Amino acid sequence: MTDQNPFASMMKMGQDWARTLNPALESFTPKGFEALLPTMPKNVLEMFMGKTLNPDGLDAKTRLLITLAGLTIQGAQAEPQVRLTVRHAREAGASKQEIAETIAVAGLFGGVPAMSKAMELATEAMKEDKT
Repeated sequence: MTDQNPFASMMKMGQDWARTLNPALESFTPKGFEALLPTMPKNVLEMFMGKTLNPDGLDAKTRLLITLAGLTIQGAQAEPQVRLTVRHAREAGASKQEIAETIAVAGLFGGVPAMSKAMELATEAMKEDKT
């Protein structure tokens, strides 16, 4: 048995891999990688996640709110995904109230710590929001 933290070891392996691909990624972090993922425009979200392929199905906003609920239940392991999903949900037309209610309902299944963390992440993601 080793005293080495397996998560720190995995992070180091990822950083080493990233540096091998591009030496400029010396300070690679998951949060830095998140910044590379732009918020897609509403029409693109609707095309890929909405009714384009299934006209009678869910729209992009609803799919993103469902995704947010699932990520909330997963807890803190999905931090970048929660922030990205919140930004996309806002772009797809979700109100701040709808996002808060989605997280609150998911908290019934994921627990108060998961809900609190998701609310914190959503608030952080919406600080950049102009609307």
